[in-house]
Amino acid sequence: MNSMADLSHLLPPASLSDLARAWLREDSPAFDYGGLVVGERDERAVLLCKTPGVLAGAPFFQAVFHELGCNVEWFYHDGDMLLRHAGEAPCRVAVVTGKARHLLLAERPALNCLARASGVATAARRACETARAAGWAGQVAGTRKTTPGFRLVEKHALLVGGAATHRYDLSSMIMLKDNHVWSSGGITQAVRDAKRVGGFSLKVEVECRTLEEGREAARAGADVIMLDNVAPPMLHTHAQTLKSEFPTVVVEASGGVTDENLLRYLGPSVDIVSLGSLTQGYPVVDFSLKVSRETGILGENAVRGAAAYSAGNGGSPSPPSSSATTPSARRNYAF
Repeated sequence: MNSMADLSHLLPPASLSDLARAWLREDSPAFDYGGLVVGERDERAVLLCKTPGVLAGAPFFQAVFHELGCNVEWFYHDGDMLLRHAGEAPCRVAVVTGKARHLLLAERPALNCLARASGVATAARRACETARAAGWAGQVAGTRKTTPGFRLVEKHALLVGGAATHRYDLSSMIMLKDNHVWSSGGITQAVRDAKRVGGFSLKVEVECRTLEEGREAARAGADVIMLDNVAPPMLHTHAQTLKSEFPTVVVEASGGVTDENLLRYLGPSVDIVSLGSLTQGYPVVDFSLKVSRETGILGENAVRGAAAYSAGNGGSPSPPSSSATTPSARRNYAF
């Protein structure tokens, strides 16, 4: 079963259409002067990947072109690793067909979305592979630190990269942070009030800075204890104590976690490590869309191993790998 295909089915067609229309309106609220120049001629454009990364955001890319009556034919799936090495032609990812002015009207919004989604998925894949290589059994997660108006794309990209989304919004889980606790008079009262309105269907998570705060939250009935900005090794000592005293509680480590220090936060008593950096400040993957005028850019590039990329980047950490070694079967995402 292709799990990446399943992930595309998470996206409501109406939400995809609404986002695509908003992005198109933002980029062309009035006259499209360039569209007048190129006209209505049927054209074919090639989507090229110029830097290594995990492909993500294909349903959003396609939704933008779909709004303008264009067709997208894919050679890779979301979740596939795309690599390009020095001296090679860019990787051919998809072909888009439609009216010339429609192709160019959708080009930039669609590319912006794909580049950013792929950047998130690449960062998520790297973090997840680091955790798996260390033998850690917990979950790497994002946070709610997403770009305003772009959350659906970034959260979906986290899933494509293999990370957990964490709560999607304020209604998905009750998270009581320091400001909630201070404003309500204390952890115990805040948890009791939250559980009264959340009922059986919503978990309660409490942000804690000390072991005693964690104990109080667990006694009050919190399901998840976030040890926020508690540095190792104290983090692991606190986590072990909480798990021994409250075996059913879930322990999350958050605050100050980066790709570089992730290994220090992984431990047998830590169930979740969340990184805001997965959706803040991530490097994008470079894509371009070229109207097909030359045959030289159309050659297929096989997906290569990650080791060659690492060597070509001065020994920097290897990019995420993929089980795919050749382009995936052509497909269109259904709406």
